Amino acid sequence: MNPITNLIDKINEQNLWDREIALERNEYLKVKGSIDTNIYLVINGSLRIFVIDEYEEHTIRFGYKDNLIASLDSFLNEKPSDFYIQALKKTTVKVITKKDYESFIESSIENKNSWISILENFVLQQMERERDILTSSPVERYQRVLKRSPQLFQEIPNKYIASYLRMTPETLSRIKKS
Repeated sequence: MNPITNLIDKINEQNLWDREIALERNEYLKVKGSIDTNIYLVINGSLRIFVIDEYEEHTIRFGYKDNLIASLDSFLNEKPSDFYIQALKKTTVKVITKKDYESFIESSIENKNSWISILENFVLQQMERERDILTSSPVERYQRVLKRSPQLFQEIPNKYIASYLRMTPETLSRIKKS
């Protein structure tokens, strides 16, 4: 079984969610400079994690139904983060606090191993993404993401997918048409 699904099922069984948050389209769950040590389960809707440099926004990651999402740097080090988390449409998330999550993870070796597996997979995904951005053409990046996450193209507006793929919306549109 998928380690994320496994953990979510166990958290649901133990009713460990602290609360639910409803977000309107474009509303922020987290803003730059804030500390956020929660983990969120997307019940419905979609979110993006992004940073802003002096010129533009750079989308780093997405979350949609049944995904876990967090400002992982802030979650791990409990310090302010440069990341924003924004709802792309009306979205509902469930919240588990770091304290409750850590207690849950420490409660069994199976939970701990699932968490380690999730983190390892995340690191490998990020490394693959970095390599893609540095060495692959826009067409190759598009094809890899389409193969890996076809649901992304159903859930997320093209302008944010283009930002994630490090291309203009026009380039993404041309690639999709060809």
